Amino acid sequence: MKKLAAAVLLAATSTLSFAQTLVLKADRLIDVENGKLISNAVVVIEDDTIVAAGEARKVTFSKDSKIIELGDYTLLPGLMDMHVHLTSDATRHGYKRLEVSLPRAAITGVKHAKATIEAGFTTVRNVGAPGFADVALRDAINAGDVEGPRMFVAGPSLGVTGGHCDSNLLPYEYDNYSEGVADGPWEVRKKVRRNIKYGATVIKFCATGGVLSKGTKVGAQQYTFEEMQALIDEAHLRGLTVATHAHGTNGIKAAIKAGVDSVEHVSLLDDEAIALAKKHGTYFSMDIYVTEYILGEGEKAGILEESLNKERIVGKTQRENFKKAVDAGVNMVFGSDAGVYPHGDNPKQFSRMVQFGMTPMQAIQAATINPARLLKQEATLGSLEEGKLADIVAVPGNPMEDMSLMEKVGFVMKDGRIVKQYLM
Repeated sequence: MKKLAAAVLLAATSTLSFAQTLVLKADRLIDVENGKLISNAVVVIEDDTIVAAGEARKVTFSKDSKIIELGDYTLLPGLMDMHVHLTSDATRHGYKRLEVSLPRAAITGVKHAKATIEAGFTTVRNVGAPGFADVALRDAINAGDVEGPRMFVAGPSLGVTGGHCDSNLLPYEYDNYSEGVADGPWEVRKKVRRNIKYGATVIKFCATGGVLSKGTKVGAQQYTFEEMQALIDEAHLRGLTVATHAHGTNGIKAAIKAGVDSVEHVSLLDDEAIALAKKHGTYFSMDIYVTEYILGEGEKAGILEESLNKERIVGKTQRENFKKAVDAGVNMVFGSDAGVYPHGDNPKQFSRMVQFGMTPMQAIQAATINPARLLKQEATLGSLEEGKLADIVAVPGNPMEDMSLMEKVGFVMKDGRIVKQYLM
């Protein structure tokens, strides 16, 4: 058993010059591009970039390089979660969320960002945060003020009046609406422009009702096709990708036809929806672990009984449809919905993805190269290859044989800098 204390780690990494070559050695490496497990692996890093990776006998490096021997570990690209809410607290749902101010949410996000990157997720897509708190968190991380993953951020989610992305907890006399509410094609275009103005790098909207919103039918379509088309067109004009919250079949199909880049949750599917996703190259982000937290811990966290009932209806069906989508060859990305359940527990979804239909390699690709392609970042992220950013994680043993090992990340590097090294 070997444990490297934080103080020793900091001392070691602080003396590492950015000009010096760093070499990681491990028993295995996962080549996600080719779907292969490479034994006796080496990754060579200069500054923030990978300059070589592969089988040790095929990789050369300078004799004065700094070498880190990881032993019986498996090297993987930094993990990517395409559905998180870093400023949301899993212990506060329903009416409890009315107690949380925007500044408090942003401060809470600092804690969650650290937990997320220490769990091995070096890149996340934050799909919705009020008051552009996610933009502030991203900027703090980029400035080095806060430890956390690379963030692609949506700002306030867009939705119809009274829909899943509105605030429906308070009665009429409060006249309370979420800031992303927009009705009609030109209003949704205006909201997209506003989000971009204040720092959003992705757009998120709600196409159907949801589990955790009061008074919405989980399967009912909300935005019309014309509204979706206008919203997505406006985002694409500005070079942003678009994610949509959609449980219901009609909303899923309308969003795909309108050109959405990814569909979140995707609980209620039919064969036509799967065929459309394949035809359009749409990605599915299906949070198939979170149902366990909602039904197990949700009531204590303040989740309304109405929402618990909705989850009882859609949870099992979503998992069945996950297998159908995987078997059909739909593009799949890892999306946990962390924030509904505790941040840092994101990796628990890996074993469920395998349990409900994926191979271990498919599950890892869903959290690495596939999200990079969805975000159009595959030139720099998503795999361990020459020229890509040095976002690297390592887990003990071989996750191809036991996916629960993905919950035991012992080494994390982001942009060539060691964030965590705690080896078993």
